[in-house]
Amino acid sequence: MILPPEFLQAPIAHRALHDMGQGIPENSLAAIRRAMRAGYGIEIDIQLSSDGQAMVFHDHTLDRLTHTTGPVRDRPARELCDLRLTDSEDYIPTLRQVLEVVGGQVPLLIELKDQSGGVGADDGALERAVARELAEYTGPAAVMSFNPYMIGVMREIAPDVPRGLVTCGFIPSKWPHLSTEHCNALRSIRAYGQVGARFISHDWTDLGSPRVTELKAQGTPILCWTVTSPQVESEARRVADNITFEGYVPPIPA
Repeated sequence: MILPPEFLQAPIAHRALHDMGQGIPENSLAAIRRAMRAGYGIEIDIQLSSDGQAMVFHDHTLDRLTHTTGPVRDRPARELCDLRLTDSEDYIPTLRQVLEVVGGQVPLLIELKDQSGGVGADDGALERAVARELAEYTGPAAVMSFNPYMIGVMREIAPDVPRGLVTCGFIPSKWPHLSTEHCNALRSIRAYGQVGARFISHDWTDLGSPRVTELKAQGTPILCWTVTSPQVESEARRVADNITFEGYVPPIPA
């Protein structure tokens, strides 16, 4: 399944249009509604609850974003939904709640957070949870992950859902839990065809990569992360077909 054209139009709000200065946390329903009102696409992150529900939350642990601690995956969805996000009136949402709010009005880019600890094979539970929720969703939605294995699983269980890889330079010193060989393989984006990916979302600081150039020449849609100013956007758009942004309000191209 190719990436729908909506993903290459309005900029995509990273973790939705959050602003803690206004009490609007990342990945919250308030941030999602704010992005929709502004006409932006939305990027969200998915973690898994202990009872197999897809939760919209970035970190593996609750420490940074809530007033409690511990792994997200150690708690059932019911408990997670009762946790208020720090300095806000919002609570952790489920993917189902987000889909109901968005309702196909703007494109939704869903990042599957790697829970394997090594960007390798996992148990597929998160992928199955996301596939279940997307099965009846009719709006523009796509999934992506740093973990090629997870995208390969999505190809098998939800072949009609557009899928892509989140990519970067994979500098070994920044990925100390991965071997140099593994970093090299991920940097080469060699799994792109193997897992049936149809786009990449690449670190904007590494858009000059020869492999990105090669993929772009082949017609691959190139998204990028995370743009934080008009100056960075201008540079990133020399290569990228669209941006994922935060920290400023970019214009929506005509």
